[in-house]
Amino acid sequence: MVTLAVDCMGGDHGPSVTLPACRQFLDSHPNARLLLVGLPLALAGFSHPRAVTVPVTEVVSMDDPVEVALRRKKDSSMRVAIEQVRDGHAQAAVSAGNTGALMAIARYVLKTLDGIDRPAIAGQMPNIKGGATTMLDLGANVDSTPEHLLQFALMGSALVSVLTGLDKPSVGLLNIGEEAIKGNETIKKTAELLRSAANSGDLNFYGNVEGNDIFKGTTDIVVCDGFVGNVALKASEGLASMVGHFLKKSFSRNLFTIIAGIFAYPALSGFKKLVDHRRHNGAALLGLRGLVFKSHGSADALSFLTALQRAYDAADHDLLARLRSQLAHAAPLLTAGTANTPPTLSESA
Repeated sequence: MVTLAVDCMGGDHGPSVTLPACRQFLDSHPNARLLLVGLPLALAGFSHPRAVTVPVTEVVSMDDPVEVALRRKKDSSMRVAIEQVRDGHAQAAVSAGNTGALMAIARYVLKTLDGIDRPAIAGQMPNIKGGATTMLDLGANVDSTPEHLLQFALMGSALVSVLTGLDKPSVGLLNIGEEAIKGNETIKKTAELLRSAANSGDLNFYGNVEGNDIFKGTTDIVVCDGFVGNVALKASEGLASMVGHFLKKSFSRNLFTIIAGIFAYPALSGFKKLVDHRRHNGAALLGLRGLVFKSHGSADALSFLTALQRAYDAADHDLLARLRSQLAHAAPLLTAGTANTPPTLSESA
């Protein structure tokens, strides 16, 4: 029985989305159990033999500063859901809440794995092969060092191995060109570290990839810093929205656009489904001593259901054990990298 702790209050829509998704998830996963964390009044109408409510008194809003969420709202649905993982009551937590607050609380409550300096957000981007390219970091770290990017690559490899069954998923390093001479010094140094990891059998490093390779599915994993990753994620979501907008407009103008829309509809509809971010919802916060999954804040019930399924699969296939094993094998590389990394202000204070 896999148990997930769900922050039912998080996101733009809260229980109106999370509870229907939870019911559908429980009905389709007979080996799953949910801990529904939220305000008692909001959860009062939900009942299921494999669901238990965990009452709280506070909610982290989408615009709460991280400091408020972390220091002042200690009985929030977000924090209590993560504490269920820490205390062994659940194998993973799922929230659609404030991303910055979720990362800060998860890191504070769960701490990081040995060999990991910073957790990363790993999510899926649709590709033309009909599957998805796993990409990290998607926004947790905007100033990553080569050593951090190596850690992201190792964690992403473990994630994809567990969820897809691939023994050695391919890893690409996002760059402005495929050639080894391209990129800034951070990227060049990262490529050296990833090649060393490949030589030691810790990674299947493909080499540099460009932005279009994300959607081609050239590699199973693409590694980048959080600034670039988040921009790519939002661009992907915007593309799906644009196609949906075009489909609506095609049937609401004049005779010519209506006719054109009729002929284009099958192809555009299929394309919209391919790039629909709801089919790939559920980003993993990797590098923590517990599993936490982040849903889009604007998720509808279908999208949140996908996030629940992704968290279930990770817990069911023991992602945390795979992460620890991967990092232990690569410990010599990680130790060498840490020794060459200047301390941050907080570390040297």
